Amino acid sequence: MFSIIIPSYNNLNYLKLCIQSLKKNSKFKHEIVVHVNDGKDGTLDFVKEENIKFTYTSYNAGICEGVNKASKVSTMKYLLYSHDDFYFCPDWDTTFVNEIKILKTNLFYLSGTMINNGQVNLECGTNLENFNEEKLLTKYKDIKFHDFQGSTWAPHLIHINTWNKVGGFSEEYFPGTASDPDLNKKLWDIGVRVFKGLQHSKVYHFGSIVTRQREKNYNYPTESGSKGSKIFLLKWGFSIKFFKKFYLKSNEIYYGPLENPIRNFNYFYELLICKVYLFYLKIFFKS
Repeated sequence: MFSIIIPSYNNLNYLKLCIQSLKKNSKFKHEIVVHVNDGKDGTLDFVKEENIKFTYTSYNAGICEGVNKASKVSTMKYLLYSHDDFYFCPDWDTTFVNEIKILKTNLFYLSGTMINNGQVNLECGTNLENFNEEKLLTKYKDIKFHDFQGSTWAPHLIHINTWNKVGGFSEEYFPGTASDPDLNKKLWDIGVRVFKGLQHSKVYHFGSIVTRQREKNYNYPTESGSKGSKIFLLKWGFSIKFFKKFYLKSNEIYYGPLENPIRNFNYFYELLICKVYLFYLKIFFKS
């Protein structure tokens, strides 16, 4: 069904749990493709021993380059991008499959719902040592939520033709922050209007694992949201916040395909603020 792309940077134990959850809780047979960044923690040996398809860089290529490389060796017509610190709950893939059957177009961007560090909360542990898998599998269906406009960024599902048409992730966003809204903007520009988060496709997200590694080892580069947001503004002429509010209608209850933004007073006022900051960045920002 899907090619599940997982970039991983020396995060072996979480990656093992992620893959274990996919094998345990998927109804359909999927292709898993891991991009191994560096892999000195044993990740490279693991994917070889388990016969998992992978791409590899001896350096930290980041999320964007890693996912792009992995997507080039994938063989399925749908790509699902996953973090390596996700635990996929049962029904995650049937929800996506059922949604695809309803849609009459390949121009879509579907995403799941994150439990913990995401849309909904259910405390089942903050790390591998205290993760309560039994509680999660017992309680995840009881979480009340809704399908929503916009995106949770990951996990996201996209048709391979659509992905290739926009060139995948933009690699200037190394190591990855702001690459997701940038992808959404590129999709918008080719006519994608279905940006839908699915309440019944749930993943548990441990969150900020690389940041925790950074606290122990300062050779680990971390995400820089500030830098990514600046690159986005310089590239598109408005901020991520503006794009999510006026274009994606992020976090609103899903009501159908999006339409072009209404250009009212609030739209132009907030756009003006973006332009003022853009003028400032063009003078002072050094990438």
